[in-house]
Amino acid sequence: MTALPQSTERKLGLVIDLDTCVGCHACVVSCKGWNTENYGAPLSDMDAYGADPEGTFLNRVHSYEVVPVDAAPMVVHFPKSCLHCEDAPCVTVCPTGASFKRVEDGIVLVNEQDCIGCGLCAWACPYGAREMDALAGVMKKCTLCVDRIYNENLPEEDRVPSCVRTCPAGARHFGDLGDENSTVSQLVAERGGFDLMPEQGTSPVNKYLPPRNRDTLAAQAPAPRQADPSTDGLDGFLGWIDRTLSRF
Repeated sequence: MTALPQSTERKLGLVIDLDTCVGCHACVVSCKGWNTENYGAPLSDMDAYGADPEGTFLNRVHSYEVVPVDAAPMVVHFPKSCLHCEDAPCVTVCPTGASFKRVEDGIVLVNEQDCIGCGLCAWACPYGAREMDALAGVMKKCTLCVDRIYNENLPEEDRVPSCVRTCPAGARHFGDLGDENSTVSQLVAERGGFDLMPEQGTSPVNKYLPPRNRDTLAAQAPAPRQADPSTDGLDGFLGWIDRTLSRF
């Protein structure tokens, strides 16, 4: 079995804003693309365009209809991948040492050369964040794009996980959650960030920012201004259209 480090130098992870995630799945697509083309064994797909498609994904987005007690109903889009737990049961259960947690940054990885595909780590993970790649015969999981974040051949702005770089809504944030002064730590403190399933005792590094009540946001928003229906003073192309249509 693999031992966990007593502490790590950093706690790199994600902060996901459930208030701004629109469920577009851009993070899923970019994750699939990057990890298929660059890191380790490709993420396989079987019968991708057939009646029963099956594939390996390291990041998925689930959508839920939520009815709060004191607010309007809403749809919450919930992205989920490996949370790089401090007390990661997927590491301690691994019989070959293939699954391990790095001391330098806290990232949980799988050494695919040592993985025998027994699936014990998937059974141990309470979040369902590991997937067996049927064609490669090894366990796959989110790596926080470790081959991107340390790649000095990439521009500085690209040295973040692919899902973070791609998110059009800015709902995904990356940084050191072990540094209380980091941007991600400040986000968690300001917005009441929370752990997923804290009762499991795994101390996940990744945090979620809760969605705000939609009716509260609507009440705070300024009233929309009514458009002026008058066409007086229009010139140029719009004026020509107005003069032409007024003849009918």
